Amino acid sequence: MSNRNKKWLYLVILSLVWGSSYILIKKTLIGLTPLQLGSLRIIFTTIILLFIGFSSLKKIPKNKWKWIFLTGYIGSFFPSFLFAFAQTEIDSGVAAILNSLTPLATLIIGLGFFKFIIDSKQIVGVIIGLIGSFLLIYEGSTINPDQNLLLVAFIIAASICYASSVNILKAHLQEVPAISIALGNFLCILPPALIILFSSGFLNINFAESPEVQNSLFYILILAIFGSAFAKVLFNRFIQIASPVFASSVTYTLPIVAIMWGYLDGESINNRQLLATAIILVGVYLANRKTTTT
Repeated sequence: MSNRNKKWLYLVILSLVWGSSYILIKKTLIGLTPLQLGSLRIIFTTIILLFIGFSSLKKIPKNKWKWIFLTGYIGSFFPSFLFAFAQTEIDSGVAAILNSLTPLATLIIGLGFFKFIIDSKQIVGVIIGLIGSFLLIYEGSTINPDQNLLLVAFIIAASICYASSVNILKAHLQEVPAISIALGNFLCILPPALIILFSSGFLNINFAESPEVQNSLFYILILAIFGSAFAKVLFNRFIQIASPVFASSVTYTLPIVAIMWGYLDGESINNRQLLATAIILVGVYLANRKTTTT
């Protein structure tokens, strides 16, 4: 399969996986606190990646570990907690929509700090996708006016983290295997995750008498396996064969999946949100119709 076709395949798979992550976060927060969710997600993901990729660590050159460390924190550690706190009051669909600011942040950071060449069609695609995202944000706030929109700052911060990580991965870790990057990232962020978990009161929970916690642990295990371990490896590979802007455009398509899950869980959706979703898809298509970079 050509890289062009692989890019679209990866985009679809990541949209389905990450788009489903938001409803899993919502369900996990029923029985666990944001600190417990974020730390357990990191711990479970690290264990899973160790089982499948321990031998890959030797493929990380010594001079690349600083970038592994940096992308681990800004690409996985901080977003895990930022989204957990934000979704205590923001619907899962709206959280996913807000994260679609990532491609714009990727473009700005890539141009300003990494001097990446970005085609004019990519810029148009990002702008169109952003317009669709703003329409979705507006509709979400209209349908659910009681949400604490101050917490959108957490999601915007997470989007900037993701955008910075994408550009660093493209600039400095292009030749490192995707599984090596993912495992290295999570090993770097494991120690503080353990400290946070042990100080969160998690060990004092009576699991036998708390079905909510039992369900939450099941949801977070699914989130760690698919939303973190599998998706992180796939996304690292995605970045290596696609431009930073197109790779980050997955945050334009995953809200479609997140909104559908939210609708099934009782969150509202209307025709204007569906129209905005179509606009987003046009933006993603144009973001890949570039001529100067691959």
